Amino acid sequence: MIAELVPDERTLLERKAKRSLLWIGVISILMLFAGLTSGYIVRQGEGKWVQFDLPMTFAVSTVIIALSSIPMQWASVSAKKGNQKNLVIALIITSLLGVAFVISQYIAWSELFRQGIAFSGRIKDIKGNFQYIPAGTESATEAGDAGNVAGSFLYVITGLHVMHVLGGIIALFVVFSRALRKKYSPENFNGVRMCAVYWHFLGLLWVYLFFFLLYVR
Repeated sequence: MIAELVPDERTLLERKAKRSLLWIGVISILMLFAGLTSGYIVRQGEGKWVQFDLPMTFAVSTVIIALSSIPMQWASVSAKKGNQKNLVIALIITSLLGVAFVISQYIAWSELFRQGIAFSGRIKDIKGNFQYIPAGTESATEAGDAGNVAGSFLYVITGLHVMHVLGGIIALFVVFSRALRKKYSPENFNGVRMCAVYWHFLGLLWVYLFFFLLYVR
Protein backbone atom coordinates (compact mmCIF):
# COMPACT_ATOMS: atom_id res chain seq x y z
CA MET A 1 0.00 0.00 0.00
CA ILE A 2 1.07 3.62 -0.61
CA ALA A 3 1.11 4.39 3.12
CA GLU A 4 3.69 1.68 3.68
CA LEU A 5 6.09 2.97 1.02
CA VAL A 6 9.16 4.94 1.97
CA PRO A 7 9.06 8.66 0.98
CA ASP A 8 11.24 8.18 -2.11
CA GLU A 9 8.97 5.43 -3.40
CA ARG A 10 5.87 7.50 -2.75
CA THR A 11 7.39 10.44 -4.62
CA LEU A 12 8.30 8.23 -7.57
CA LEU A 13 4.79 6.79 -7.67
CA GLU A 14 3.25 10.27 -7.57
CA ARG A 15 5.45 11.43 -10.43
CA LYS A 16 4.47 8.45 -12.56
CA ALA A 17 0.79 9.08 -11.80
CA LYS A 18 1.08 12.74 -12.81
CA ARG A 19 2.87 11.84 -16.05
CA SER A 20 0.18 9.29 -16.82
CA LEU A 21 -2.51 11.92 -16.32
CA LEU A 22 -0.62 14.29 -18.59
CA TRP A 23 -0.49 11.73 -21.40
CA ILE A 24 -4.17 10.93 -20.94
CA GLY A 25 -4.85 14.65 -21.33
CA VAL A 26 -2.65 14.88 -24.44
CA ILE A 27 -4.41 11.92 -26.04
CA SER A 28 -7.82 13.41 -25.20
CA ILE A 29 -6.86 16.71 -26.85
CA LEU A 30 -5.58 14.84 -29.91
CA MET A 31 -8.89 13.00 -30.18
CA LEU A 32 -10.79 16.28 -29.85
CA PHE A 33 -8.93 17.95 -32.70
CA ALA A 34 -8.93 14.79 -34.81
CA GLY A 35 -12.71 14.82 -34.50
CA LEU A 36 -12.93 18.52 -35.39
CA THR A 37 -10.70 18.25 -38.45
CA SER A 38 -12.53 15.11 -39.60
CA GLY A 39 -15.85 16.91 -39.21
CA TYR A 40 -14.37 19.84 -41.15
CA ILE A 41 -13.51 17.57 -44.09
CA VAL A 42 -16.91 15.84 -44.06
CA ARG A 43 -18.81 19.13 -43.90
CA GLN A 44 -16.68 20.59 -46.68
CA GLY A 45 -17.59 17.66 -48.90
CA GLU A 46 -21.31 18.38 -48.45
CA GLY A 47 -21.00 21.71 -50.29
CA LYS A 48 -22.25 25.21 -49.46
CA TRP A 49 -18.67 25.82 -48.39
CA VAL A 50 -16.59 28.98 -48.70
CA GLN A 51 -12.89 28.96 -49.50
CA PHE A 52 -11.06 32.10 -48.34
CA ASP A 53 -7.46 33.06 -47.67
CA LEU A 54 -6.08 32.78 -44.15
CA PRO A 55 -4.61 35.96 -42.64
CA MET A 56 -0.81 36.01 -42.76
CA THR A 57 -0.90 36.62 -39.03
CA PHE A 58 -1.59 32.92 -38.58
CA ALA A 59 1.81 32.26 -40.19
CA VAL A 60 3.36 34.68 -37.69
CA SER A 61 1.64 32.73 -34.90
CA THR A 62 3.20 29.54 -36.22
CA VAL A 63 6.69 31.02 -36.10
CA ILE A 64 6.13 32.34 -32.58
CA ILE A 65 4.93 29.08 -31.07
CA ALA A 66 7.62 27.10 -32.90
CA LEU A 67 10.29 29.40 -31.48
CA SER A 68 8.81 29.13 -28.00
CA SER A 69 9.77 25.45 -27.85
CA ILE A 70 13.45 26.47 -27.80
CA PRO A 71 13.41 28.30 -24.43
CA MET A 72 11.00 25.69 -23.05
CA GLN A 73 13.51 22.96 -23.82
CA TRP A 74 16.24 25.17 -22.39
CA ALA A 75 14.20 25.40 -19.18
CA SER A 76 13.95 21.62 -18.97
CA VAL A 77 17.68 21.16 -19.54
CA SER A 78 18.51 23.91 -17.04
CA ALA A 79 16.32 22.29 -14.38
CA LYS A 80 18.00 18.95 -14.98
CA LYS A 81 21.41 20.59 -14.52
CA GLY A 82 20.27 22.54 -11.47
CA ASN A 83 20.86 25.92 -13.13
CA GLN A 84 18.20 27.99 -11.38
CA LYS A 85 19.07 31.27 -13.10
CA ASN A 86 18.75 29.89 -16.64
CA LEU A 87 15.59 28.02 -15.65
CA VAL A 88 13.87 31.25 -14.59
CA ILE A 89 15.06 33.16 -17.67
CA ALA A 90 13.91 30.38 -20.02
CA LEU A 91 10.48 30.23 -18.38
CA ILE A 92 10.06 34.00 -18.72
CA ILE A 93 10.95 33.89 -22.44
CA THR A 94 8.59 30.96 -23.04
CA SER A 95 5.76 32.74 -21.23
CA LEU A 96 6.27 35.94 -23.21
CA LEU A 97 6.23 34.02 -26.48
CA GLY A 98 3.08 32.21 -25.33
CA VAL A 99 1.36 35.53 -24.66
CA ALA A 100 2.59 36.82 -28.03
CA PHE A 101 1.03 33.78 -29.71
CA VAL A 102 -2.34 34.47 -28.10
CA ILE A 103 -2.17 38.14 -29.11
CA SER A 104 -1.29 37.20 -32.69
CA GLN A 105 -4.29 34.85 -32.80
CA TYR A 106 -6.54 37.67 -31.64
CA ILE A 107 -5.12 39.94 -34.36
CA ALA A 108 -5.81 37.23 -36.95
CA TRP A 109 -9.41 36.91 -35.75
CA SER A 110 -9.79 40.69 -35.98
CA GLU A 111 -8.54 40.59 -39.58
CA LEU A 112 -11.04 37.85 -40.41
CA PHE A 113 -13.86 39.80 -38.78
CA ARG A 114 -13.02 42.89 -40.82
CA GLN A 115 -13.32 40.71 -43.94
CA GLY A 116 -16.86 39.79 -42.90
CA ILE A 117 -15.86 36.32 -41.70
CA ALA A 118 -17.46 35.93 -38.29
CA PHE A 119 -18.28 32.93 -36.13
CA SER A 120 -21.93 33.09 -37.16
CA GLY A 121 -21.46 35.22 -40.31
CA ARG A 122 -23.24 34.74 -43.62
CA ILE A 123 -21.74 34.17 -47.04
CA LYS A 124 -22.97 37.51 -48.35
CA ASP A 125 -21.19 39.33 -45.50
CA ILE A 126 -17.73 38.38 -46.83
CA LYS A 127 -15.89 41.45 -48.16
CA GLY A 128 -12.71 39.82 -49.48
CA ASN A 129 -12.07 37.36 -52.29
CA PHE A 130 -13.44 33.87 -51.86
CA GLN A 131 -14.57 30.84 -53.79
CA TYR A 132 -17.90 29.16 -53.22
CA ILE A 133 -18.41 25.40 -53.41
CA PRO A 134 -22.14 24.78 -53.99
CA ALA A 135 -24.14 21.78 -52.82
CA GLY A 136 -26.06 21.87 -56.09
CA THR A 137 -26.27 24.45 -58.83
CA GLU A 138 -26.85 27.55 -56.72
CA SER A 139 -24.42 30.47 -56.99
CA ALA A 140 -22.76 32.31 -54.13
CA THR A 141 -25.29 35.12 -54.59
CA GLU A 142 -28.22 32.74 -54.34
CA ALA A 143 -26.75 31.14 -51.23
CA GLY A 144 -25.79 34.48 -49.69
CA ASP A 145 -28.07 34.14 -46.66
CA ALA A 146 -26.56 30.77 -45.75
CA GLY A 147 -24.15 30.68 -42.84
CA ASN A 148 -20.42 30.65 -43.47
CA VAL A 149 -19.76 27.22 -41.97
CA ALA A 150 -16.09 27.32 -43.00
CA GLY A 151 -15.64 30.45 -40.91
CA SER A 152 -17.40 28.84 -37.94
CA PHE A 153 -15.11 25.82 -38.09
CA LEU A 154 -12.06 28.08 -38.27
CA TYR A 155 -13.02 30.00 -35.14
CA VAL A 156 -13.87 26.84 -33.20
CA ILE A 157 -10.63 25.05 -34.09
CA THR A 158 -8.32 28.02 -33.49
CA GLY A 159 -10.27 29.18 -30.44
CA LEU A 160 -10.06 25.80 -28.71
CA HIS A 161 -6.34 25.67 -29.38
CA VAL A 162 -5.89 29.12 -27.85
CA MET A 163 -7.80 27.94 -24.76
CA HIS A 164 -5.35 25.07 -24.36
CA VAL A 165 -2.42 27.48 -24.85
CA LEU A 166 -3.84 29.69 -22.10
CA GLY A 167 -3.89 26.61 -19.90
CA GLY A 168 -0.25 26.07 -20.82
CA ILE A 169 0.60 29.67 -19.88
CA ILE A 170 -1.05 29.18 -16.49
CA ALA A 171 1.06 26.05 -16.03
CA LEU A 172 4.16 28.06 -16.95
CA PHE A 173 3.31 30.66 -14.30
CA VAL A 174 2.92 27.91 -11.68
CA VAL A 175 6.26 26.35 -12.66
CA PHE A 176 7.85 29.82 -12.71
CA SER A 177 6.63 30.60 -9.17
CA ARG A 178 8.03 27.29 -7.94
CA ALA A 179 11.31 27.96 -9.74
CA LEU A 180 11.63 31.30 -7.96
CA ARG A 181 11.27 29.43 -4.66
CA LYS A 182 13.96 26.95 -5.82
CA LYS A 183 11.60 24.00 -5.66
CA TYR A 184 13.33 22.22 -8.52
CA SER A 185 16.61 20.32 -8.49
CA PRO A 186 18.41 17.78 -10.71
CA GLU A 187 16.69 15.06 -8.65
CA ASN A 188 13.23 16.68 -8.80
CA PHE A 189 12.21 18.65 -11.87
CA ASN A 190 9.15 16.66 -12.87
CA GLY A 191 6.96 19.78 -13.03
CA VAL A 192 9.27 21.46 -15.54
CA ARG A 193 9.52 18.31 -17.65
CA MET A 194 5.73 17.82 -17.74
CA CYS A 195 5.22 21.47 -18.65
CA ALA A 196 7.77 21.11 -21.46
CA VAL A 197 6.02 18.02 -22.85
CA TYR A 198 2.66 19.80 -22.87
CA TRP A 199 4.11 22.95 -24.41
CA HIS A 200 5.93 21.09 -27.19
CA PHE A 201 2.70 19.21 -27.88
CA LEU A 202 0.74 22.45 -28.23
CA GLY A 203 3.34 23.77 -30.67
CA LEU A 204 3.23 20.65 -32.83
CA LEU A 205 -0.57 20.65 -32.69
CA TRP A 206 -0.74 24.23 -33.94
CA VAL A 207 1.70 23.53 -36.78
CA TYR A 208 -0.58 20.67 -37.87
CA LEU A 209 -3.71 22.82 -37.58
CA PHE A 210 -2.14 25.70 -39.49
CA PHE A 211 -1.15 23.57 -42.46
CA PHE A 212 -4.45 21.72 -42.31
CA LEU A 213 -6.42 24.99 -42.49
CA LEU A 214 -4.04 26.36 -45.11
CA TYR A 215 -4.37 23.48 -47.54
CA VAL A 216 -7.72 21.90 -46.72
CA ARG A 217 -9.95 24.83 -47.60
